Amino acid sequence: MISTSTNPLAGNPLATRDDVARAALELFKPLLACFSPGRARVRVGISHAVFDATAAELEGFARPLWGLAPLAAGGFDFLHWDLYREGLANGVDPAHPEYWEEPRNCDQRLVEMAAIGFALALVPEHIWSPLPDAAKHNVARWLHRINEVGIVDNNWLFFRVIVNLGLKRVGAPCNPQAVEAALARLDSFYLGDGWYRDGAENQVDHYIAFAFHFYGLIYAKLSGDAGRAEIFRSRARLFAHDYRRWFAADGAALPFGRSLTYRFAPAGFWGALAFADVEALPWGEVKGVYLRHLRWWSHREIADARGALTIGYAYDNPTMGEQYNSPQSPYWAMKAFLPLALPASHPFWATEEATASPSPHAAAPQRHPGMIIVEDSAHVVALSGGQTVPAHRGAAAKYGKFAYSSRFGFSVGSPMSKRADIMPDNMLTLAHPDRPDRYAIRRDATVVSIEPGFIHTGWTPWEAAAWRQWRNVTVDTWLITTDLPWVLRIHRIKSPTALLSREGGFSIDRTGGEELPQPIERNALVRSAAGLSGICDLEGGRRARIGAPAEQTSLIWPRTLLPLLEGEHAPGEFTLATAIFISTEPDVEPRWSEVPALPDGPWLAL
Repeated sequence: MISTSTNPLAGNPLATRDDVARAALELFKPLLACFSPGRARVRVGISHAVFDATAAELEGFARPLWGLAPLAAGGFDFLHWDLYREGLANGVDPAHPEYWEEPRNCDQRLVEMAAIGFALALVPEHIWSPLPDAAKHNVARWLHRINEVGIVDNNWLFFRVIVNLGLKRVGAPCNPQAVEAALARLDSFYLGDGWYRDGAENQVDHYIAFAFHFYGLIYAKLSGDAGRAEIFRSRARLFAHDYRRWFAADGAALPFGRSLTYRFAPAGFWGALAFADVEALPWGEVKGVYLRHLRWWSHREIADARGALTIGYAYDNPTMGEQYNSPQSPYWAMKAFLPLALPASHPFWATEEATASPSPHAAAPQRHPGMIIVEDSAHVVALSGGQTVPAHRGAAAKYGKFAYSSRFGFSVGSPMSKRADIMPDNMLTLAHPDRPDRYAIRRDATVVSIEPGFIHTGWTPWEAAAWRQWRNVTVDTWLITTDLPWVLRIHRIKSPTALLSREGGFSIDRTGGEELPQPIERNALVRSAAGLSGICDLEGGRRARIGAPAEQTSLIWPRTLLPLLEGEHAPGEFTLATAIFISTEPDVEPRWSEVPALPDGPWLAL
């Protein structure tokens, strides 16, 4: 395993503006050796994404600009603008061997255009003004294609907005009508309380922060559109109060949803508040969330031996990526460096960082993402009612689990298909006794209600192997908050046939442990250097065991253990009642014997 010393953030205190600027430069440094001879492409690795290699290498060229442009705008020295100018001129020249090619409908090139447009808008003196006229013409023509082709109907619409901001700034032809139409469509995704959905489906995740609000606040700062600027600023103020609960006291963010390989991109939201002068929380608190998040990543194994970012989360782990992740994709994380554009005198930088102030045991319902957030001094836990799952690799794990933790993360599926190999952390799997390997899980769910103490969700099991739902089986699940380290679950299942069930708690680090601990009847507790993870059957009838999930399925640890409950159930209606125990502190173990009783609620009327 690669040492954390290869992490470009390692050893950086990340306490001041200068520290953050140094981090941006150190992250870029390993890429210098990856530029092509014509400087238009950057290849970090040779694995492939769903799009072509040219677009993937354009990613490597463009994505660092999200951090480098603010760095230069803030007065810091970046010594390689000549490299970027040469690469930009060649990349848009149809006669050059490294031409990026003509953008088509819903092309990945449209995504990467946004970083170039942003750089034009923020630092044209570095990336535009020195170009010869012929290169300027090619840049403007190539970027303008974003107004002429189809674009994905979600956060991508902001790419059209940002590109036109850049074109307008440098006096090149732009398309105000296309911008207006894009902004109107983006506005239709607004849910209220500062939250959007990412397109027509009910997908509400970190993209709301590092895409919708990030781009909206850039537009608010640079566009001169006073009316929309105030709308974007006011929505960001609302959102910040909810999103703050997605960050633990140690700086870790709640891992939920897709594109988690962008790692510290969520810091971009907090930086964008500063960039657009939105004091959504006191500046010391905004700065604290921002810096603690960067510091958390400075202690993770996020880079290869060269110091280049890898696909993964807390370690190099391509298993958790999406089909649109190329080796260059992780540099979306450079969005975190937007506040470097601000002077040292800005209150974001001038105000002392506020210490973390978690709200122990205070349950915070968040209606739009369908969650209840609970936290203690060590981590944040989200009880999740589920969302419409997008068609991305591992999406059922990224959106469909019952709980997510900033410290314990979650696990994605492995290629294994036999039921004996399925380790469903924070999931319930169901199977027919005559087909035990054809298991079904919660994928898409309908949130029935969210109350301060519970979420009620209804779902129809989805069988992965057959890509179909079990229409004749229904499940109602209640996720119930108590004081951490306990959370409760009730499942009411109706089935015309007999079923097998398997339910998991939180997976936990297995480092150094080869011998599995033994469960006691209906209870299973795993002790680890990372803390404690347990599961308890409140109704009886299920047996406990401890499983060893496949390696490199957890986002946090390469090898894990998982407490499980398994049962056999006759046809008809039956109820499963489960208590989940989770703590980072070994001295909390005495509370393992204090299993909470089910509180009063609608589940008792079943």
